[in-house]
Amino acid sequence: MTTATLPAIGTPVIACENLYKSYGPIEVLKGVTTAFTKGDVVSIIGPSGCGKSTFLRCLNRLEAINQGHLEVMGQDVSAPKLPRQSLYHLRSQVSMVFQHFNLFPHLTVLENLMLAPRRVLKFPAGDCNDLAKHYLDKVGLTDRADAYPEQLSGGQKQRVAIARSLCMKPVAILFDEPTSALDPELVGEVLGVMRQLAEEGMTMVVVTHEMQFAREVSNRVLFFNDGIIEEEGIPGNVFTNPRSDRLRSFLSRLSQN
Repeated sequence: MTTATLPAIGTPVIACENLYKSYGPIEVLKGVTTAFTKGDVVSIIGPSGCGKSTFLRCLNRLEAINQGHLEVMGQDVSAPKLPRQSLYHLRSQVSMVFQHFNLFPHLTVLENLMLAPRRVLKFPAGDCNDLAKHYLDKVGLTDRADAYPEQLSGGQKQRVAIARSLCMKPVAILFDEPTSALDPELVGEVLGVMRQLAEEGMTMVVVTHEMQFAREVSNRVLFFNDGIIEEEGIPGNVFTNPRSDRLRSFLSRLSQN
């Protein structure tokens, strides 16, 4: 098996400059500039509709960008249209975990995990099987390998989705509100897996409403508002000494819930 070459610590895995995204006349991203380096765990917070999820989808080109520069592992991926193989390669390096799992219902858990390494990375079937079992063990679901998604709880489905991302041997994982579709009692099991990945040095960009996770696990927090990064910094500063009125208002409303 061959995998992506990991960058040195401190080297940008993903970098963007003046990123713009519009849907017709509606401007969603309005010039976003930031970078994520190896080992970063960055939480993105902000009100609904501020552009957080759109930004994440632009980073692995599920959405085309209208303007700006985007690099992944030093490669320019800014072009409005990328060849299919370039998109496959990009998404193998920067994988994504969605709110609603996106598992194939007609495939077992093990088959869901083996599919992309086999078809996209062209790994041999035996290697794919070993890889899938390894990451199922990492997320604590070895005994569910032969189950179908409908037989799993929401927390188990999301842990399978994380394992599926890991099977691509990515250099970074994007998480789009990974616990928002879960019952409250299932949130902890998913966050526990994410904490473990952070401790192991996985580069992670997490759109989240879980403020405790953002405080305790992230090394940086971005506050999005109206299509821009209005404030960013280490969690201690962002949560205890916010500079912008909008961030203070956002955190105040959260504390009242």
